Amino acid sequence: MIRVLLVDDQPLIRSGFRALLDLEDDIEVVAEAADGGEGLELAREHLPDVALVDIQMPVVDGIETTRRIAADPALAGVHVVILTNYGFDEYVFDALCAGAAGFLVKDIVPEDFLHAVRVAARGDALLAPSITRKLINRYVTQPLPTHTGAGTRLEELTSREREAVVLVARGLSNDEIAGRLVISPLTAKTHINRAMTKLRARDRAQLVVLAYESGLVAPHMGW
Repeated sequence: MIRVLLVDDQPLIRSGFRALLDLEDDIEVVAEAADGGEGLELAREHLPDVALVDIQMPVVDGIETTRRIAADPALAGVHVVILTNYGFDEYVFDALCAGAAGFLVKDIVPEDFLHAVRVAARGDALLAPSITRKLINRYVTQPLPTHTGAGTRLEELTSREREAVVLVARGLSNDEIAGRLVISPLTAKTHINRAMTKLRARDRAQLVVLAYESGLVAPHMGW
């Protein structure tokens, strides 16, 4: 059973998402919160698999909520998905840097929304390759501070793991990475998971951020 926490200051939005989720046999909404502070308390109480968090809320916004969840070892199993009305707005990259697993636009079609919740719950890539490319084009092409910790840990990666991380950062799916490296999709996923462990990345989205911040991938590199 996938346990979901809804954090949004708009009751109609929460009720709409809850109505969709409650129809699914494998998903349970364990709690709802109207702001990030309350959401953090409920996350600690219920330990959900997925927290759907609105990016703009009073008191404690979505970015700060995400940052606090990511910083709490007790909440390591909580995958934060940011909800936004505006698509690729100025806050999305900050949310990913704070530890979000990905993001969804609130007008997403129901079947894609439910799929995204399931993907986030199992810790796989929530950002589709096309979304990753758009995100990189808009944000990562801007100068970023060097993430020295990640840069040091890059030395722990094998050559195959480094190649896999580069391809993840370029927006390729596991199947595409497998084809590029001439390996099986399962082996590609294994390389990515090991790289995430060594770089201490919570998920694939954070792996993309670390790849650029560490200098492993340069924004001008081709696809």
